[in-house]
Amino acid sequence: MIRRLWMYVFVVGAASLALTALLYSGQFNPETVATRSVDRLFGDAQGADVPGEDVLRKQQEEVEQHSASCSLRRETQNDVTFRRRFNFSVPVFQWASSFNQSEWVRLRDITPPYGWHGIPNEDVRSVLVLLSGVSSSLFDRSSSPVCVTCAVVGNGGILRGSRQGSAIDAHHYVFRLNGAITKGYEEDVGSKTSFYGFTTNSMKNSLSAYNRDGFTQTPQSQELKYIFIPAEPRDYVMLKAALQRTTVPSGKDQGDRPTKYFGSKPSVEKFRILHPDFITYVVKRFLKSRQLKSELRHLYMPSTGALMLFTALHTCDQVSAYGFITRNYDNFSDHYYDSKRKPLQFFANHDLKMEARMWQIMHLRGFITLYQRR
Repeated sequence: MIRRLWMYVFVVGAASLALTALLYSGQFNPETVATRSVDRLFGDAQGADVPGEDVLRKQQEEVEQHSASCSLRRETQNDVTFRRRFNFSVPVFQWASSFNQSEWVRLRDITPPYGWHGIPNEDVRSVLVLLSGVSSSLFDRSSSPVCVTCAVVGNGGILRGSRQGSAIDAHHYVFRLNGAITKGYEEDVGSKTSFYGFTTNSMKNSLSAYNRDGFTQTPQSQELKYIFIPAEPRDYVMLKAALQRTTVPSGKDQGDRPTKYFGSKPSVEKFRILHPDFITYVVKRFLKSRQLKSELRHLYMPSTGALMLFTALHTCDQVSAYGFITRNYDNFSDHYYDSKRKPLQFFANHDLKMEARMWQIMHLRGFITLYQRR
């Protein structure tokens, strides 16, 4: 009897351990398709290669200041700073030639933002066909300055009272994102906006959450360009409606009018959408978070600010980052426009602390100039 009892305990225990292992591996996760596609892309993530502070101090004197000078010819500067150093070869943006049968087969089973799973073939194809006349770059290099400077402005509370507005506007181009409020905060964050980056979800959530703070509409001007981050199928649907100047025909945003976000008569040239391969490259090379080992790994993607910063790094010659998370984030409110002080919020789909360490490394290596408000 005792032997049978011990055998029963052993069998149940073994089954329990096996079930736990399956649960941990995501086999019974309701998002199994998404989880498996992430696993295929990123494998056994070990976290970003982020050295300690002592190593960073030693590196500060040793590494080359690649982005500190624009003495090289305009057409080779990007190769020296990022493209050549990191063997960068994938496109930053999608356009008409991004879509063909072989690309569809390659990306159709990979979940957004890393692929096209769950998005009908026609939705992807038709959007990219509409972008057929759009340049694969954000600006014309032939008519740009020898050294193109860009500021990427996050919405961190570190900017409140910073008086960095003039320094930000002095850059040739300024990237902003999500709840990008400038009115009333020009002294701290400037007023120029060249590129506005977002997911449809983050844009609409910002309009709702920060309306009372002054974010009553997305940035709009004749020169401004919009950069979609393809996080969900709805981003392709919204972009198509914006390009065709129609209401959104289906999905979460059905009946919505893109004209209220992008103006009444936006030209096709005003729109860009990041390439899934670019987002995959950013994660694999720079932001391979330990969250990719968790049961919520199918949710992980870089923050909007991170993707705009890497877009700038692969487009401009010198890049400055303002309003990004830094080691002293506890000293400031979540956003510079918060009417009451709020702690920085962390979400399961991003790894902001890992990003903060990466910005520090890139600052010390001279790839970016990070505003840290010492």
